[in-house]
Amino acid sequence: MTSEPPLPDDSAAPSERTGEVVDLPSATRATDIALDELELVYAFIYARVGNRADAEDLTQQVALKAFPRLREGSPPSAIRGYLFATARSVLGAFWSTRLGLSTAELHEDLALAVPRGPDSDEPVERAGRILAGLSDNYRRVLELRFLHGYSLKEVAAEMRSTVGAVKVMQLRALRAAAKVDVDA
Repeated sequence: MTSEPPLPDDSAAPSERTGEVVDLPSATRATDIALDELELVYAFIYARVGNRADAEDLTQQVALKAFPRLREGSPPSAIRGYLFATARSVLGAFWSTRLGLSTAELHEDLALAVPRGPDSDEPVERAGRILAGLSDNYRRVLELRFLHGYSLKEVAAEMRSTVGAVKVMQLRALRAAAKVDVDA
């Protein structure tokens, strides 16, 4: 009776089996890349919430949302970009819940961060000259939005218009303001 060579022990880890090359599926590689990036995601979130416990919870939410959606063969930069986009979304939901605002209102309020005040009167005078060079509607929408800090909804109510129309008018007013020659 001839004896056959023993079969390899399947319970041994792949690295313990001699001569075997283990090729991990690319989804696992994408997950490994994402796991390496989570430390940066945590730092990004922590800088915005200032609380270790919340930052850890939010980083975990990012991982739970992003990892199942990772694509095979994606470059590391795409994985990193997706993780940070997911982190921004999770942060938006966190602050929206914490502050009791809709996400749209939250983004709107963040965009309205106005500096405390100019060191000289020159910027104020220049802004006045620019506003004077605009049509009444354009001047009014810019004054309400940026000088008085109104939200889009408040401007729409004040001007008896829709939020969409105010957005378009604001964009056009900013473009027109950029073209005003205040030095002439």
